[in-house]
Amino acid sequence: MNFFNNDAAIFIPDNTDKHMALSRTTDLCIAAHQDDIEIMAYGSIANCYGNHTRHFTGIVVTDGRGSPRSGVYANYSDEDMKNIRAIEQKNAALVGRYSVQVMLSYRSSEIKKPMNRDLIEDIKSLIQACTPEVLYTHNLADKQDTHIGVVLHVIHALRELPTQQRPKKVISMEVWRSLDWLCDEDKYIEDTSAYPNISAALLGVFDSQVSGGKRYDMGAIGRRLANATFSATHAVDEYESASYGLDITDLINSNTSPTEFISRYIDKFKEDVVRRLATVEGGEI
Repeated sequence: MNFFNNDAAIFIPDNTDKHMALSRTTDLCIAAHQDDIEIMAYGSIANCYGNHTRHFTGIVVTDGRGSPRSGVYANYSDEDMKNIRAIEQKNAALVGRYSVQVMLSYRSSEIKKPMNRDLIEDIKSLIQACTPEVLYTHNLADKQDTHIGVVLHVIHALRELPTQQRPKKVISMEVWRSLDWLCDEDKYIEDTSAYPNISAALLGVFDSQVSGGKRYDMGAIGRRLANATFSATHAVDEYESASYGLDITDLINSNTSPTEFISRYIDKFKEDVVRRLATVEGGEI
C-alpha cells in the first residue's frame, strides 16, 4: 500500500502479512495524534484484546513534531519528538495487541486547512483495505482544531466511498472536551472497565507527554470513572469505567452538514437545561 507521505509507515505487532493484518480488522480508529487512540477508543481495544474474532487497527494522522515538551524532553527538537512519539505509538500497539498501527505522518498545519485530497485518499484506501465493522474518530464538538480537521476529513472520505464499503457504525468519541453534556438518550456509552492494567499501560507508554507535563494517563482514566458514576442520577452504576461517544453513522449516509448535525445536539441540550429551569421556577417540582 502506497501513501502520499514518504514518512508514512505501517507497523504490524505480530508480523502477520500486511494485507491479511489489514483485512482482518473489525474495529478501526482514525485519530489525530499519538495517544488519542488510547484515550478515545480504549473500549474497542479492550473488546478486541485476546479476541480471535475481533481485531483492532489504529491510524494516527499527524507526525507528533508539534507536541508540547518539558522536563527531560524540554530540549528535544521537532524531529526528535516525531521519532520518540512514533516509538511510543508502536509500543502502545504492542501492549494493546493491535492488528495494525498506521502512521500517516502529516503535519497538523496540513490538516487544519481546507480539505487535503492526499489525506482523503489515504483514508479511503485504508478503509477499503480494512473493511471495518465499526470506525471510531474524533467528535464534532471537540475543542482541538487538528481533531476537528481529522473528523471532517474522515467524513469526506467515507462519503466518497460506495455505501457498501462504509462501516456499519461510525462513532465520534470524546478527547478534548467531554461529551457528558449530551442528553442521555444520545450518548453512545463504551464500557472501558475491562483490563484496567492494560488501560493504564497503554497511556503510560506515552512518556513524552506524561513526564513532559500532560497527565493524560490520570485525566483519561479519571474521566472514564466519573462517566460511570455520573451517567445515571437515579440508578446504581452499570459500569466501573466508561467513555462517551456520539453515533454519526446517519451523518455519513446523508447530505447534512457536520455543523448542522452537531448543532441539533447542542440545541437539544439547551432545550433540556431551559426546560428543567422552567419546571423548577414554575413550582412543578
